[in-house]
This record gives sequence, C-alpha cells and structure tokens, in this order.
Amino acid sequence: MINPDFIRLVEQAAGVLAREPLRLHVLPEGCPVVYIGDTHGDSDATRRIFARFPPDRYILVFLGDYVDRGPDSLGNVRLLLAEKLAHPDRVVLLMGNHEGWKVAPFQPADFWHGLPTETAELLGRTFLQLPLAAWHPLGVLAVHGGLPEVGSLEAFGDIENGDANWRNVTWGDWQEDGTPESPWDSRPSLDHKMFERISARLGAKVLVRSHQPFAPTYLYEDRCLTVFTSCAYGDGHRQVAILRPHQCIRSAKDLDVIDV
Repeated sequence: MINPDFIRLVEQAAGVLAREPLRLHVLPEGCPVVYIGDTHGDSDATRRIFARFPPDRYILVFLGDYVDRGPDSLGNVRLLLAEKLAHPDRVVLLMGNHEGWKVAPFQPADFWHGLPTETAELLGRTFLQLPLAAWHPLGVLAVHGGLPEVGSLEAFGDIENGDANWRNVTWGDWQEDGTPESPWDSRPSLDHKMFERISARLGAKVLVRSHQPFAPTYLYEDRCLTVFTSCAYGDGHRQVAILRPHQCIRSAKDLDVIDV
C-alpha cells in the first residue's frame, strides 16, 4: 500500500519539474558539483551523500537510475524528491533508463511491477519530466548513458521521449574496439570515434556518465568518466565525482573520484 504522503510528494515534485528546462540543465559556475552515479534503490548511499555534501554548499547531480535492483527503491525516490523540493536549484535529477519505464518497459523492473497501476502512471509521467543532461560551463557534460546524435547543446531540446536520441542518452553503453561491453545487441553504443565526433560538436571536454557498474572508470583518452553509486553491485561501487570551482578542466581525471 502506497502512503498518500508519497503521492502528494510526487505531485509536488511534478510541479517543480514542470517549471525547469526539460532536456538540458545548465549548472552555475562558482560552486562545487558532486556527480552521483546510479543509486538503484540504495537509500543508504543517497542519505550519506546528502549528509556529506549538503545542498546549501554543493550542487548535486544525480545521473539517473534511482529504482529497481537495490533494497529500498521507494525510500530512495522519497528522499530524492523531498530534497529536490527543498533545494530545487541545487539538486539535479537526470533521467536514466529506469526512469523511462513508461515509454520503454524493460525486465527486470521489480520496483515498477510492485506499484499500484495509478501510482506507476503518476510516477512514470513525473520521471519523464526529468532532464536528460547537465552542462557545466567549464566543459563538463553529464548524462546517464551515451551521447545523442545532435549538433549543439541547444538541440537537446528537440529530443523526444522514446526516440533514437533519447535511447542513446538513457540506454547507451560504452564500446571499445568495435566490441560491445554488454551482451544486449539492441542497445545503442558509444564508441571512441562517436565520442570524439559528438563531444567536439557540443564543446564538451569531459563526459560524466553512469549506467554500467563494470565499465572502466576512465575511457577515451581519459575524457569519459563512469561513476556508480549503489550497493546493488557491492559497496565497492559507491563512488561520486567532484568538480571543484574554477578548475582548469583538461580530462576526467581533473575531477576527484571518492568513495562514499
């Protein structure tokens, strides 16, 4: 049984998200930014992050995949939405493939299948309002999975839920030397050549992503950083990346990757 307070929380969050940029969130300069990978039902990790990096001192960018697999998806969503309401300009929630369940269902989806139909519909619609990317003027682009075939940052606004570019962003797997990392051939991939071509168009020096817990931390001549933050794959994957203000960004290794 879903608590009515949770329904009200989702409805309030939907109102806040409706007033924000739909596809691309531009981050302000001058404040440290913490990039948090998939939390996948790990409310304990999320709670630790808010305690260690309070939103009044940091901007927190969550890279998607908040539900399924972990032990407390409902609690994780409740915590994230409550902090979003309390700090709408300091907590950024990006869309991952697990937030796109309403337009692209998948298996396994234990959280979604356990919700009452009306609750799943409401939360699914709300999650589809989440931005796909966060851009920092120092040249750091954050997404959940891969890069869309677009010619500019402004073109993120043309991406529609469920289209090919949406799938690139939410489902995109890294690929090296022509061999996909994942066994799912239907997933879009992001290889080195594609990364170089699209990042040059967008003016991105560094890409920060999540989505794959066993991907190498650094890819593509250290310009692509994969960070994961959930106990769903073991505590060793509870990491975040920190962008300090006024840094000179040359590679992903200019960000601090730490355990939480």
